[in-house]
Amino acid sequence: MNYKIVVLDLDGTLTNNKKEITPHTREVLMNFQKSGGIVVLASGRPTYGVDPLAKELELSRHGGYLLSFNGALITECTTGNLIYEQWLPKEIPATAAALARKYQTAILTYRDSNILTETPENQYVQKESYCTKMHIQKIDCFEKEITFPVVKCLMLERGVYLAEVEKKVQEYFGDSLSIFRSEPYFLEIMPKGIDKAKSLARLLEYLHMTREEMIAFGDGFNDKSMLMFAGLGVAMQNGQPAVKAVADLIAPSNEDDGVAYVVESLMLGKTPADIAGYF
Repeated sequence: MNYKIVVLDLDGTLTNNKKEITPHTREVLMNFQKSGGIVVLASGRPTYGVDPLAKELELSRHGGYLLSFNGALITECTTGNLIYEQWLPKEIPATAAALARKYQTAILTYRDSNILTETPENQYVQKESYCTKMHIQKIDCFEKEITFPVVKCLMLERGVYLAEVEKKVQEYFGDSLSIFRSEPYFLEIMPKGIDKAKSLARLLEYLHMTREEMIAFGDGFNDKSMLMFAGLGVAMQNGQPAVKAVADLIAPSNEDDGVAYVVESLMLGKTPADIAGYF
């Protein structure tokens, strides 16, 4: 296998619909690491929400990395050190909260192991809590209470409506921030220049490696850039059509051990063309 780095989105990619890594997928990724490969978990989740899966895959023992908050933070698992970090300008949470009120969406951010929001009962806030395994903490006023440094704010609403809100929020902030949907119902407000591809480029520079040595797996809108960047971009069968359209390869779904199938096939000497021909 010529690829030395496997980059994995989490929800809808590495994990099944129960948010679990299946035994077979774990076995394949452990064998890849034992052979000298590097596993990188790249997620929109906060670091706290990524860490349990990093522990399950023993990334600290095998020299893996975490790209949390879509790459705003890059953590070296062996040492726990941040090798890159970028935070939102301090005035942005209050501005984002005002926009959320204007467009009648929920909004949240994070501190330590908590999700902070005025609307803990919101179904999409509950989804984020379920995905990240983080506790929801109710606050009274987002603008007044979120005065500490944060990496991300998340606006939440049903997908069709949030697509329209996305355009308005992008127009408001212009090119001063990164604004994108990671799921149809999640609108991310991030520091400028943050996306998974840019952060993977920073990691490769740190590792003195090239993108031709990298495979990236994903299914969501925020995975599109890294699939286009990696030497081999693999979209899941369950992925968004726009993501599948730019992929080099379509893997079986997250319910069918798609990550394991592709990585194991390549480790056995098959080529991407062989895999594409089979699936």
